[in-house]
Amino acid sequence: MTWLALTLLAFALGLLIQGRARSPLANPTLIACLILVPLLLLSRTAYSSYSAETRPLSLLLTPAVVALAVPLYRQRALIRRAWKAVLFGGVVGTLIAVGLNTVGGRLIGAPREVRLALSTDSVTSPVAYAISQRLHGAPPLAAAFVIIVGLIGAVVLPGLLTRLGVRLPVARGLALGAVAHGIGTARARQEGELSGAVASVGMCLGALVVTLVSALF
Repeated sequence: MTWLALTLLAFALGLLIQGRARSPLANPTLIACLILVPLLLLSRTAYSSYSAETRPLSLLLTPAVVALAVPLYRQRALIRRAWKAVLFGGVVGTLIAVGLNTVGGRLIGAPREVRLALSTDSVTSPVAYAISQRLHGAPPLAAAFVIIVGLIGAVVLPGLLTRLGVRLPVARGLALGAVAHGIGTARARQEGELSGAVASVGMCLGALVVTLVSALF
């Protein structure tokens, strides 16, 4: 249970730093990764061992994603008014991301497992893991890419959207959910319940689109 305890402590430390620093870089998930990855490398702990010890946390991913439907339900009236823009933006954005990742993987001559992992980095971890398993890819690699993309999106995207003049909660939430999935949705909720609700829609649309597209592989 050592790694489970260390993971919980690292994330708790991240939350503490986030509460005091008020900086985009003070992301609890990012801080936990910066603490745990060096420890895993130094101890030469295999991912399979770490995954087995932290399985109780992994099992909470699915109900955590389902729980994101609560703000979605509360903001259903506002989202219903902008459903065309949300649907179009979420689907098109995800398709572009999948296309760029797939083409990029082929251009660099990446192995099939890497290409499959790249093609699923536009969805949240549980979905990417499941799709990778079904396609006989590398689920741990797919989960790693999802986390990396989610962290980059959650840290960089809010400031970038502000610089571009994107201030509408619907637009900001959709971008964060579609690009940075679960981690981005958590970041969007910090901006307000509407942003968080739309981010949930963007994340769900991404999962649906990537699942359908994966059937072509």
